[in-house]
Amino acid sequence: MPIKVQSNLPAKEQLENENIFVMDELRSLHQDIRPLQIVILNLMPLKEDTELQLLRCLSNTPLQIDVTFLMVKSHKASNTSANHLNTFYVTFEEIKDHKYDGMIITGAPVEKMEYAEVDYWEELCGIFEWTKSHVTSTMHICWGSQAALYYHYGLPKRMLKEKLSGIYSNRILKRKVPLVRGTDDVFYAPHSRYTEVSSADIHSCEELEIIAESDEAGVFLCMTKNGKQIFIMGHPEYDRITLDNEYRRDLGKGINPAIPKNYYPNDDPSETPLLSWRSHSNIIYTNWLNYYVYQETPYKLD
Repeated sequence: MPIKVQSNLPAKEQLENENIFVMDELRSLHQDIRPLQIVILNLMPLKEDTELQLLRCLSNTPLQIDVTFLMVKSHKASNTSANHLNTFYVTFEEIKDHKYDGMIITGAPVEKMEYAEVDYWEELCGIFEWTKSHVTSTMHICWGSQAALYYHYGLPKRMLKEKLSGIYSNRILKRKVPLVRGTDDVFYAPHSRYTEVSSADIHSCEELEIIAESDEAGVFLCMTKNGKQIFIMGHPEYDRITLDNEYRRDLGKGINPAIPKNYYPNDDPSETPLLSWRSHSNIIYTNWLNYYVYQETPYKLD
């Protein structure tokens, strides 16, 4: 599947080195099909890493995808250069009159804060509301899921006793749902968070359908019955070393974090982590694009 990105996006060269089909603007002009319009609201601090991770996840389908990266105007990013943001990102004001086939809203390292304390909360609420009428299907990740569940359904988050970090097994509860078509009964996914929305609250919400759940990490995947809103509580897009980088960052800050669970062989941080979640991550993203975006979106978005 070709992903259409700007010719000079830094992630483009890395994706091509990984044998992932990336198409620049010039070649896309000669394609006699309508690409899917996907907008990614990237709230993660290391935006270039997240760009690469998500583009990998979207690369395993024959559909052509035109990706737009969105940033919040009410927050000044401190870990990504202004030049990168100005070159590759747009603001909500620039796209609010457009419609999109799909949207991804990422996590953010603000989970210890109350929602109203987040400096871009008001802007994010406006985007949540906008997705109802301007996006065919929206996928939310980690804190993005918690925030959306609070905004749309009033489900609160709560602090965990300690950070949930590691690779956790999840059981498929509803195998016939197309989102998990082709997955195993049990699959693994990374988690990295200090808060959660309780499983009991999600199970009690009649508008939501729980698709996969973990005995240790709680609900992993839930969605509205029409697939317009999808909520992933972990980080299936993470690379092999993302949790390792976070663990060593926290060590450097003197936080004394626990070793990520089920991550390093023999729980030894000197060993290379095993990649045990990539195939199921690709399946979920591919199924989302096919069954909840491509199959549902109108040919003429406007």
